[in-house]
Amino acid sequence: MHAYTASRISLPSHSAQPGLPEAFDPAPAQPVSFFPAGAEIYAQGEKAGAFYQVEFGAVRIYRLLADGRRQISAFHLAGETFGFEADSTHHFFAEAINATGVRVLRLATGAEMARQLLPLALKGLTRAQEHLLVLGRQNAIERVAAFLVDMAERQGGLRQVELPMSRMDIGDYLGLTIETVSRVFTRLKDKGVIRLLNLRSIEILKQDALHCMSE
Repeated sequence: MHAYTASRISLPSHSAQPGLPEAFDPAPAQPVSFFPAGAEIYAQGEKAGAFYQVEFGAVRIYRLLADGRRQISAFHLAGETFGFEADSTHHFFAEAINATGVRVLRLATGAEMARQLLPLALKGLTRAQEHLLVLGRQNAIERVAAFLVDMAERQGGLRQVELPMSRMDIGDYLGLTIETVSRVFTRLKDKGVIRLLNLRSIEILKQDALHCMSE
């Protein structure tokens, strides 16, 4: 589907990998594969079987609809895993948002499959349910506020939040147009809730107000 191919560069493996799920065997550690911005990690319909951990950068998971529109179902940041499937086939595309390093994870040898897979399945289900709740909200401000709260929490609750994805990505994730997303960001700025540091970074000035808007 894409004309480009991902260049894979083996980076040094660490003896200890913080954040590595217990369900996986860290030794021997797989090398980190490098994907430039926009590169495809795997495609819908390809054979599944491995899991992936973002070492740096960010990944978007999406599906192309019949009319050609794109629906993003998830974003994954550094330290997060993705690629879990209920069967042997990928049902979505995975693509690097920016320069991204990804490590392939394998199930630990001899481990009990159910014990390993259940936490990943439950976490994925929870994420999907939260996304549906966001999409079910009628107000665009509520959707964007919920997205910013989620991004802040996933980055340690810091006031300064990095947004590696574009406004178009955010729109495709929230079911909004890019124009609506941009207007909401401007409105939140004018209300003094956030400060737009640049296109990829914001500062949350009123956390309580943002939380109230997201509920």
